[in-house]
Amino acid sequence: GYAGGLISGLPVTSMAAISYCRITPRSMIIILDETVTEEQIQHVADKVAQLGLQTSISRGTYRTVIGVIGDETILQSAPLRAIPGVAEVVPVMPAYKLASKQAHPKPTIVEVGPVKIGGGYMAMIAGPCAVESPERMESIAKSVRAAGANIFRGGAFKPRTSPYSFQGLGEDGLKILRDVGAKHGMPVVTEVVDPRHVELVCEYADMIQLGARNMQNFVLLTEVGRTNKPVLMKRGMSATVADLLMSAEYIMAQGNSNVVLCERGVKGFDPATRNTFDVALVPQIHKLSHLPIIVDPSHATGRPELIPACALAGVAAGADGVHIEVHDKPEEAMSDGPQALLPKQYAELMDQIRKVAAAVGKQMG
Repeated sequence: GYAGGLISGLPVTSMAAISYCRITPRSMIIILDETVTEEQIQHVADKVAQLGLQTSISRGTYRTVIGVIGDETILQSAPLRAIPGVAEVVPVMPAYKLASKQAHPKPTIVEVGPVKIGGGYMAMIAGPCAVESPERMESIAKSVRAAGANIFRGGAFKPRTSPYSFQGLGEDGLKILRDVGAKHGMPVVTEVVDPRHVELVCEYADMIQLGARNMQNFVLLTEVGRTNKPVLMKRGMSATVADLLMSAEYIMAQGNSNVVLCERGVKGFDPATRNTFDVALVPQIHKLSHLPIIVDPSHATGRPELIPACALAGVAAGADGVHIEVHDKPEEAMSDGPQALLPKQYAELMDQIRKVAAAVGKQMG
C-alpha cells in the first residue's frame, strides 16, 4: 500500500503502473527501464518465476513495473538488479524482517533476571568501565544500587584501541562481577569480544554486551544468537539505523529475540565530544522496530559535565534505559576514568531521571 512512496524519480503519469501493485501485498517491486522491450519484460518475469515466486506486470505511460509476491529471504539474495532491463528493485518489507515493527507490532519486553526492559520499563545500568579489584567493585556496586541502578556493569574483556592499554581481567573479572552483583541483588552485564569466549561469559553474566567495535562482527553475532542470554548491542561508531537493525537481525535469526539496542554516539567531525550523541535514534527505532533501545551518554560524550543533560534527553525521547559509567575514584580507574560520574553525581542524576521518566510514562524495570 506504500510502494508509491518508496519509488523515487518516477513521472506522475507513470504512477498508474504501480496502481495494481497496491491492491495486494508485495514482497518487492521491480521497476524496468523506460526503453525495456517486451522480450526483456518476459525474461524478467521468467527469471522471477524460476525462483518460485509470483509476478504481476503493470504497464504505465513511461514505466513498466513488476510486482513480486513470495518469500522475502529468496529475494534478498537474488541478483535481480543484474537482469537486463531492470532499473531499480524496491523491497516493500525491510530486510530486518524479525526486528521490524511489521513483524511484531507490540514492543518487546526483555527480561534480565528480575529486571524488565521495554514496554514502559527502564533499565538503569551503571558501573565502572572495567572490572577492577573486588573491593573497588563492591564499593561502586553499593553506591549505584542505593541510587536506584538495577543492572550492574563492568568489562572483564576490554577491546581497546591501543594494544598497550588495559585489556581486562578475563575470567577472574567475570567471577568478581558475578559475586558483587549477587551480593547486591543486581543482574550483571559484561562485554564479549571473541566467539571463543561466549560460552564462558554466559556462565557468569545475566546479559551479554556487544560493543560498538563488534556490532558487525557477524561471526560473533551468530554465536551470541545461539545462546539464550539477553543481549545489549551498542551501535557501531559509523553505523546507520539500518545497519544497527540488520545486526540485531543476525542475532534474532539464530533464535535469540532478547535484544536491547544502545545508542552510544557516532563518529563526528567535532572533537569537542568523544562522539556525536544521536538522540533522534531513539524515536526512530521505536518507529521501525519492536526492540527496546537505551542510551549511553558516557561513551557518547566522554565528558561528565554533559552526561546528565544527554541522559535526560534520552529518557525524554523515550529511551528504555540509561547506561552510565560510575567510578568512586576516576583518577585511579583502569579504563575510561575521565568519563565516569562520581557516585554522588549519579545519585543526583537518578533523582532527575525518575522525574522525567514519570512524565513520559516510564518506570524503573
